[in-house]
Amino acid sequence: MKQGSLEGLPPHEQKRPEGQSPEHGPGIEQGPLAARMRPRKLDDFIGQSHVLGPGRPLREAVEKGHPHSMIFWGPPGTGKTTLANIIAAACDAHIERLSAVLGGVKDIRAAVERARSVRAAQNRPCILFVDEVHRFNKAQQDAFLPHVEDGTIIFIGATTENPSFELNNALLSRARVYALKSLDEDALLQILRQALEDNERGLAGEELRIEEEALRQMARAADGDARRALNFLELAAELAEVGTERGRTVSEAALTQVLGGSSRRFDKGGDSFYEQISALHKAVRGTAPDAALYWLMRMLDGGCDPVYIARRLLRMASEDIGNADPRALSIALSAWDAMDRLGSPEGELALAQAVIYLACAPKSNAVYMAFNAVRDDLQQQGSVEVPLHLRNAPTRLMDELDYGGDYRYAHDEEEAYAAGENYFPPELRDRRYYHPVPRGLEQKIAEKLEYLRGKDQKSPVKRYNPRRKNNPE
Repeated sequence: MKQGSLEGLPPHEQKRPEGQSPEHGPGIEQGPLAARMRPRKLDDFIGQSHVLGPGRPLREAVEKGHPHSMIFWGPPGTGKTTLANIIAAACDAHIERLSAVLGGVKDIRAAVERARSVRAAQNRPCILFVDEVHRFNKAQQDAFLPHVEDGTIIFIGATTENPSFELNNALLSRARVYALKSLDEDALLQILRQALEDNERGLAGEELRIEEEALRQMARAADGDARRALNFLELAAELAEVGTERGRTVSEAALTQVLGGSSRRFDKGGDSFYEQISALHKAVRGTAPDAALYWLMRMLDGGCDPVYIARRLLRMASEDIGNADPRALSIALSAWDAMDRLGSPEGELALAQAVIYLACAPKSNAVYMAFNAVRDDLQQQGSVEVPLHLRNAPTRLMDELDYGGDYRYAHDEEEAYAAGENYFPPELRDRRYYHPVPRGLEQKIAEKLEYLRGKDQKSPVKRYNPRRKNNPE
């Protein structure tokens, strides 16, 4: 291929109208409103000021025409794909696009070869944009590395999942991660108004009449997703009624039809899922019943399986309340049972009752800490033998081996307590794992255990075995 020649390049790269980048080729104005309204310059981009504001590294890199490999991590509709297109246009870079949902290593190689051809023909930087990059496996992600290293491509990936968990360290070390945030209501309103006022790509030519409150309802229902907000507006425009005055009006009935069934973002199994269950758990632990109820309803509203929530409530009852209020475990279990019997939505009220009870209950992680401490000792100590005096002796041989010898039957002792007795293996004698907190029922438990330890200190160890002939006095 000759230097400067376009021979062998994709058709949309061979002939390009002056002033129009390949990223915004002809026909986009006939696509969905969300696609038509994609901003084409950084100055038109709404939101994400924490990464695109004046003086921010990403903005300066783009304005200077020095793009670098990067990962855009954020919820749907926050501008990940749009930013990749803007960067390519601003830096006069060729862009190749891949979807990790549909592509494989073969597609990666083909895209890299096209990028290499463009680089050789036009001496332009080449961006390889991979949407949903977290869906590529390790081998597929590794396929990018040599081409990023030798400068053939500038890698830009988009993901809704946490890159720390979903992307290879080798790829992460070669790309900077930019976390994008959900758009707030004001930003979404600004995007909707732009679509209504834009004559070239928007709906200004349709003379659409829509109340400000209706726009706000769309912005709220979009839940931080610009694409979703524009889809709502486009559907509303299609359902708008022709009135007596000039133009068409979006009625309340049309708005209800458009927004009906919309729910808040809840990506089952994704980051949003774990963030919200974490918020619920922390609100319960923090004795914040109102916040706990809010996160419960957020999850149910987003389509979370109520049985999953019920299981997590059982965990909270043991981990964060424990013996400070043993009723918490029973109430969580009863809520699960009620959910199974009643189904949704009736059973969800039982979950709400349990969440509020757990949040208000006295808190103790003493059982949880004791559980972990014992597990640590088991890993360090190995399989220590059971002391002879704690073993049963159902056979003559075991009796002759002194199984059960020197065992003290607690019910025969004063207050049904064998003061000074050791129930640990000798190597672990006097170990303490369970430390009750001074709250709820555990305060009483702590007082009782302290009293019994006092008896241990005062009492000489006496072991009585009714099967032995010579017992100590």
